[in-house]
Amino acid sequence: MARPTVLPIRSVLITGGTGSLGKALVKRLVTLHPEVKRIIVYSRDELKQFELAQQFSEKDYPQIRFFIGDVRDASRFQRALEGVDAVIHAAALKQVPTAEYNPFECIKTNVLGAQNIVDACLSSSVKRVVALSTDKAAAPINLYGATKLCSDKLFIAANNVHGSQDIRLSVVRYGNVMGSRGSVIPFFLNLRKSGVLPITDPAMTRFNITLEDGVDLVLHALCEALGGEIFVPQIPSYRITDVATAIGPECEHPVVGIRPGEKIHEEMITETDALQTIQTEKHYIIVPMLYGHSAADLMKLYLETHRGTPVPAGFSYNSGKNAEWLSVDQIRTLIRQHCDPTFSVDA
Repeated sequence: MARPTVLPIRSVLITGGTGSLGKALVKRLVTLHPEVKRIIVYSRDELKQFELAQQFSEKDYPQIRFFIGDVRDASRFQRALEGVDAVIHAAALKQVPTAEYNPFECIKTNVLGAQNIVDACLSSSVKRVVALSTDKAAAPINLYGATKLCSDKLFIAANNVHGSQDIRLSVVRYGNVMGSRGSVIPFFLNLRKSGVLPITDPAMTRFNITLEDGVDLVLHALCEALGGEIFVPQIPSYRITDVATAIGPECEHPVVGIRPGEKIHEEMITETDALQTIQTEKHYIIVPMLYGHSAADLMKLYLETHRGTPVPAGFSYNSGKNAEWLSVDQIRTLIRQHCDPTFSVDA
């Protein structure tokens, strides 16, 4: 997708702004978007904020502000929104096993925190909201996926109740971000010196997206959303066995079994979602069902606006049935480009 040259905002708050995607967003904004005069990094970890501030000093980047806060704290978040045009919601508890064993902690951040953001944005001058979702929110079998599905519904439904306020809330949904904290590639890179890379299941597959492509999708939604859409990129899949081969071909690859709440394959669009899904050149869009509008009228509006076509009957978007796959060599190239420029299987 084409990168926007000018964003329709002048100030933005990023929840989870010290995470992998949050930092990539900050870097993109300060590098390519001087029209954004104020960037608020909203997160709860003071050490990570301190470390990010070393990279983006106040002297060189006066547009960046650091705001300690938790999305669970509604009044704190409301305070942070003063004068903000746009919100990018990237904060979440996202470790699947952790959510299985600490379910209500995950709910408090991912669901109640999402509602705090919706409420605050609807009672402020915010014009655009983009919430980050996950492939695990489609037909979820684990608590993390279920909380993100709830979060998606909250942001989409908010488009029903904004009244005369000029605000558009949308969602972006994608798969594993290459090199993000806690993901399989950095996990394997750290383990390969041990000589053992554990495989959960030899048949397992996942979608893959780079941080840069993730940022592209967020900014595309920020610019192009009518409100209520779920944007899904067209991205490749990889086999977990190919990732292990790419990183540690000489390592042992024992099969250890899947973790609680894991799927063999991930899905970003189900057959049921497909009834409301359109396809554009670079992505899919799940069209919302909004109160007071017929499904046919909404589909026509979003098709025309996004210049898309309906997906065929019975369509689903599954990592195990994808048309595009990363080879072992392509995985190695991407690791050098996006994770570790010194990576070599001979190292």
